[in-house]
Amino acid sequence: MDPLRQPPSPCSSRPSSPRTPSCEMLGYVGIEAVLDQLKIKAMKMGFEFNIMVVGQSGLGKSTMVNTLFKSKMWKSTLPGLGVPTPKTLQLQSVTHVIEEKGVKLKLTVTDTPGFGDQINNDKCWDPILGYINEQYERYLQEEILITRQRHIPDTRVHCCVYFVPPTGHCLRPLDIEFLQRLCQTVNVVPVIARADSLTIEEREAFRRRIQHNLRTHCIEVYPQKCFDEDINDRILNSKIRERIPFAVVGADREHLVNGRCVLGRKTKWGIIEVENMAHCEFPLLRDLLIRTHLQDLKDITHNVHYENYRVFRLNKSHVLPRGPGWVNLAPGPAPSPASPQATPRTMKVCRWTQDNSDDEY
Repeated sequence: MDPLRQPPSPCSSRPSSPRTPSCEMLGYVGIEAVLDQLKIKAMKMGFEFNIMVVGQSGLGKSTMVNTLFKSKMWKSTLPGLGVPTPKTLQLQSVTHVIEEKGVKLKLTVTDTPGFGDQINNDKCWDPILGYINEQYERYLQEEILITRQRHIPDTRVHCCVYFVPPTGHCLRPLDIEFLQRLCQTVNVVPVIARADSLTIEEREAFRRRIQHNLRTHCIEVYPQKCFDEDINDRILNSKIRERIPFAVVGADREHLVNGRCVLGRKTKWGIIEVENMAHCEFPLLRDLLIRTHLQDLKDITHNVHYENYRVFRLNKSHVLPRGPGWVNLAPGPAPSPASPQATPRTMKVCRWTQDNSDDEY
């Protein structure tokens, strides 16, 4: 046998079939192919994101949502057009499917017209908290069914953007009372609405006063320090916490500035560009909600806020409402058919927590 002659490779010795691809066509195979599989599966299923905007009328909530997603998500009503002011707080939700580069996002925006517009605003936050807990309850009822859906529809509120009026002083008693209750139920991101009504110096002083109010009244807004998983998250979230609340300006019209179209508001003294960091901090809010922390908002909603509600519901009552497909959550043998009134014992559940002993630095 000629030593210079190489034996034929297994791929070349076998006649290639049109149905069987050759080794060259298969290419390199590695465990990073799992990422491609997850990406394909996630793109087929799509994503869900539910956001709530809370604030007084006239603060630009609808315009801000349209600016955030660059779409006519909500029709803003101008004052003085004969639209009656809601006598009580009303919650309105609208759902859109946004598709970009093959990625589908089912976006649900919940508005709260009438919040803080009355003379007596006592307990005006009850409908909002009731709506948030109602979505948790709906998810819980679907989760405990024997034959539950493969993909449970997620209507839980993942983020609540709270619009602070640009008074320039500090948080109002209504803001403090509501935020103390709201931050325990949902992720809260406060913003200074209509920041173009303040100067740069007034904006910074107003921000420091709000941050002082939040620390004084123990109001933990998103992102919380105790949920920083590693050093990179801690560095990024620390920069975000220094700028919260963001001073934002909303606009849904384009204007021509120096030969280019920009999104902004036209005034007598110039055009306020919403995507220009020298004018407002809208890009920081957009990056937080969409580019960097969207999935983290959903994870904290499921692992923390929903888990706290689930623990509260299971500890409060030994028996959940017996709807269709009700299941006994207690460990041990299931109740026999002869005793349909048997009540399950309380199941011990663990709360998802994280050690935050190293958060002080």
